[in-house]
Amino acid sequence: MTTSDQITPEQTAATEEQLEQEGDIAADYLEGLLDIADIDGDLALDVRAGRAYVSVEADDIEALSTLSHPDTVQALQELTRLAVQSSTGRFSRLILDIGGSRDARQRQLENLVDRAIARLDEGASQASLPAMSSYERKLVHDIAADRGYSSESFGEGADRHTVLRRG
Repeated sequence: MTTSDQITPEQTAATEEQLEQEGDIAADYLEGLLDIADIDGDLALDVRAGRAYVSVEADDIEALSTLSHPDTVQALQELTRLAVQSSTGRFSRLILDIGGSRDARQRQLENLVDRAIARLDEGASQASLPAMSSYERKLVHDIAADRGYSSESFGEGADRHTVLRRG
């Protein structure tokens, strides 16, 4: 096997046990952050679709309001992934939700797709959406497909975005 043929950690699918371990490491890391910030929150762990999911919830939703902004969640997710990677030596695709931020973002993405579809219905040949993370682009592809439209990602790095067309 040559160097270019070697399988990297990013290419190997994590086992259920490894994903559970990622969730546990992430939960420990996030508990530490919440303690430092003096924020009360409960953590819920789940494994689905080949990813570890960690949710931070609180009875007092205001307690999480400063952390549940989409940009903050994205930054905390990246920090948490790095903490997991540092501990396991494996790339992590962990998903973090704080105070229902993922559900709120899902609704925003559905609205973006619906507005793009409206532009297509008005005669546009395609409709571009703003740049977003790979996870958000995946959600957009799923939403577009559910509505009978095709989608494709274009661009590189932080400029990568999704374009919708008629199915």
